[in-house]
Amino acid sequence: MPTPDFVLSLREKIGHELLWLPGITGVVFNGDHQVLLVRRADNGRWTLITGMLDPGEEPAAGTLREVQEEAGVVAEIEHMIHVGSHGPITFPNGDQCTFLNVAFRCRYVSGEARVNDDESVDVGWFSLDRLPALSDRHTLLLKLALEADGVPSFKR
Repeated sequence: MPTPDFVLSLREKIGHELLWLPGITGVVFNGDHQVLLVRRADNGRWTLITGMLDPGEEPAAGTLREVQEEAGVVAEIEHMIHVGSHGPITFPNGDQCTFLNVAFRCRYVSGEARVNDDESVDVGWFSLDRLPALSDRHTLLLKLALEADGVPSFKR
């Protein structure tokens, strides 16, 4: 999915200036203890499922929407694993954002993992012992998802 309309409208007014936006991350596991990853079209990096919430959208619902939109997979939320700030990030087009990110551990329900939008060039299930390089942040979120006990991690 392209940049949401509400962000485009804001960008018309403020250009590339820093925006504070609500984001989500979904760490999706299947029954074979594999994690779902997407390879981003903009920078070629493998990542967990990430996205922006629409105005008024609940974080859990937005996470499940992003999993479906990006990877063609239906999932369900198991635990909220982390709440925290991420950024600032400068995107290839010069836009700057910092995200208040809510991350969830999710369980695969159905669907065939596939590239399902223009944000990714590849999608796949990965064994934990054969992961591609992930950012430090995504490595931490994966670790938190594996240890999830229902109590989210956050800085105090």
